[in-house]
Amino acid sequence: MSANFLDILSSDERMPDYIFYRNLWWNKGELNEKIKWEEITLPYVLAKGIDIEEYEKRTEEFNVHGCWEWSNGEVLIYEFPSKPHEVGIGAITEEIMGACRSVKGTPSQIYSFGATGTRDGNRGKEADASFRPKKPAEEPWPNLVVEVAYTETLDHVEEALRYWLSPGRAHDCFNSLWAWHYYVSAGRGTRNTPPLVTEFEFGTQDGTGAQLNIVQSQRIINVPLRCLYHDLKPTVQMPQNLPDPIPLDFFFVQFAITEAFDIY
Repeated sequence: MSANFLDILSSDERMPDYIFYRNLWWNKGELNEKIKWEEITLPYVLAKGIDIEEYEKRTEEFNVHGCWEWSNGEVLIYEFPSKPHEVGIGAITEEIMGACRSVKGTPSQIYSFGATGTRDGNRGKEADASFRPKKPAEEPWPNLVVEVAYTETLDHVEEALRYWLSPGRAHDCFNSLWAWHYYVSAGRGTRNTPPLVTEFEFGTQDGTGAQLNIVQSQRIINVPLRCLYHDLKPTVQMPQNLPDPIPLDFFFVQFAITEAFDIY
């Protein structure tokens, strides 16, 4: 369990402000600009000696999803809240749910589970977004997960992929703002190297900093139905009224992120 917040205050009156405010995020769920995120190297250890139940309780109580991760008793920050990150998640979710609208209200409906937490031995993780149909109770893992990486390091992105795409878990995963689409059943790759089937850049700028202009249908991720409907309940059938594969157009994701900067 973590130390009492009042104990933290009294134990070191000379504590620098930025350390105090970093502790405040863990202890009270308050996120303050005085934390000085620009000086932090990710992943950052926010708290130590924490059990998984306490971690899950606080992430739910403070609604901290997609930023914290638990590993071997440590709470890690691996992503900072940002407009591109949050708007990107919403836009991708809208694309997926819109593509599956024709099965809404049927036994084949695809459900958005958001940042539902999962456990794996000494690690607890949440996807930025996750999706699946009805599945047997003993198969709680999502079939499709989305990880939106904006301030997140490439090393952590690769680590997250290994977590989600290990045998018996998710079958499809893609990352943003540079999109990598990994599909377990594509027939390539190894146990430790999931097969990469699609890769493209779709942010507002390219790798050189120049403005990146794309048009509709230029940046597409195709999600096979056998992935999205993997391991169904016996009473659920793969629908016949959805395209196979389902195309997700990242033009609209880029558009949403660009517009969000103008809105704010």
